[in-house]
Amino acid sequence: MYPNLYYAFKDLFGIEASGLKLVNSFGFFVAIAFVIAAYVLTLELRRKSKEGLFTYKEEKHQVGKPASFADLLINFLLGFLMGYKLVGAFIDRDVLVDTQSYILSGQGHWGAGIVVGLLFAGLKWYEKNKQKLAKPEERLIRIWPEDRVGDLVIYAAVFGFLGAKIFHNLENIDDLVKDPIGSLISFSGLTFYGGLICATIVIWFYSKRHNMAPIHVADSFAPAMMLGYGLGRIGCQVAGDGDWGIVNTLAKPFSWLPGWAWSYQYPHNVIGEGVPIPGCIGQYCHQLPQGVFPTPLYEIVASLLLFAFLWSIRKKVKTPGVITAIYLIVNGIERFLVELIRVNTRYTSLPLQPTQAELISASLIITGIILLIIFKRKKVYKHNNENFS
Repeated sequence: MYPNLYYAFKDLFGIEASGLKLVNSFGFFVAIAFVIAAYVLTLELRRKSKEGLFTYKEEKHQVGKPASFADLLINFLLGFLMGYKLVGAFIDRDVLVDTQSYILSGQGHWGAGIVVGLLFAGLKWYEKNKQKLAKPEERLIRIWPEDRVGDLVIYAAVFGFLGAKIFHNLENIDDLVKDPIGSLISFSGLTFYGGLICATIVIWFYSKRHNMAPIHVADSFAPAMMLGYGLGRIGCQVAGDGDWGIVNTLAKPFSWLPGWAWSYQYPHNVIGEGVPIPGCIGQYCHQLPQGVFPTPLYEIVASLLLFAFLWSIRKKVKTPGVITAIYLIVNGIERFLVELIRVNTRYTSLPLQPTQAELISASLIITGIILLIIFKRKKVYKHNNENFS
């Protein structure tokens, strides 16, 4: 396993760069997932705009103004933080014994922070200076939905993370009570469905505010979210963040299947779970005592296949909302099946003792089926009225 990029580069390329310890493997793949999903979302929003399902919105913007003091200050602070922590970690190799402690501490390199901060501020000044006009003016600019992908992704990321963290702590209330601060600021422990629910609410309000039909936005998001989920799960598998399955001592069913794809002990996992690895020295020196189902791997494969399915039918499905309904159904089925062999907290006070993910995935399946019926009936009703008239 590779808890962060330092271990990956060391093992794969023989390069030891201590600053790479700041780049958590899980976060790295989640970031890649967001970038690729944002690209796919842009393509789909642009396609729907060409079909006339979206239109632009005119907004007033000031152009030709030089960089303000606030612009320069914000960019300096962002650059300073990056230089102080990230560049400082490369310079002071001995500070990264515990990555999380380092990030949350006051440790860093002042010189690197000031240099990178000035560089960021200088670049902002140069960018604004190139666009400066003798007399700044206000212009009406047409903004299409695909131009708002940056905002959509940021809102989805921020509120998705908060929702994932909140739902994880609600699911593991005992850990929250024991260590409330540690549970809230820990970099591990995220529940996908919590992020999905919170991000959906925020994106719905954002779409309404900017005159974008939420149902078409949802249809555009569906394939991108399926793809992003699958790519994000690569981080879970690579880092070994605890999202694995139950103990699997069954015989491998196919000879061609690699052993680690059937039963895996997640050596050097990021959460330090299991027993010590003989001869290993360092922070990540544990592995599970018995092999378990590598459920993140199964979700990667399933999600990529479901993305391919949604992407292949998106142009054929003409009824608004149907793609969203299908997404809810297949997403719910996929997660519900995985929960059968996955380690998770169960609600022992409820009948059948379900997990939080099982409850939510079952709700998504039911919601998707109901929406599919509603949208199909609306299409039939509309078609009959057109023929009658």
